[in-house]
Amino acid sequence: MVDLYYIEDDLNIALAVKKYLESKNFHVTICATLAAAKQKIRDKVPTCILLDWNMPDGRGDSLCQWIRGNWKELPVIFLTVRSDSSDIVSGFKNGADDYVVKPFEFEVLYSRILAVLRRTGNVAEQYLSCDGIMIDKDRHSVFCHSEEISLSAAEYQLLLYLMQNKGRTVTRAGILEQVWDVNGSYVNDNTLTVTMKRLRDKLSKPTCLKTIRSVGYRMEDTI
Repeated sequence: MVDLYYIEDDLNIALAVKKYLESKNFHVTICATLAAAKQKIRDKVPTCILLDWNMPDGRGDSLCQWIRGNWKELPVIFLTVRSDSSDIVSGFKNGADDYVVKPFEFEVLYSRILAVLRRTGNVAEQYLSCDGIMIDKDRHSVFCHSEEISLSAAEYQLLLYLMQNKGRTVTRAGILEQVWDVNGSYVNDNTLTVTMKRLRDKLSKPTCLKTIRSVGYRMEDTI
């Protein structure tokens, strides 16, 4: 399923587009402000973004520039009224992947989204997120509330395994096997305890990383 964020302050338009795209097996989240969109993207990177040019708290190109500074490959499609189309062309040249002029036919919008996704692929698969923590798997980078965090190889692999199993409890034995033993590094249980403490400290003791007493750990969204 394509996870799409639609940044649009006209609720009637937003709901109509949402209804149509969800009939095409999209999951659509509506954001009525740029600020709300930023928070949503920080929490979870979508597959694609539809972005209205004129928003109550600014212009869409400002959000597009912010996205490009953090997730260069994330597809962005501008939506605009015809009177703003010259500005949109400029915005398109500076980061957007495509633009569609209002009013538009749903089928046209759908085909343009599919065309962009064929070119870009599912960029969202590159990222794992939980609350304000995000992993960029391609770059082996970790961010906590948009700040890049430096982790050791063991800390990164531990966080990656937890994020890949988000919402599920993983046992200490399973972590030792998957994070260390798979690389031929046979370590004792205390190594996991120490590595987990260091990881938690670097991530400012996140509430989404839970200890399940006598079993193991679980990462789950709390916001």
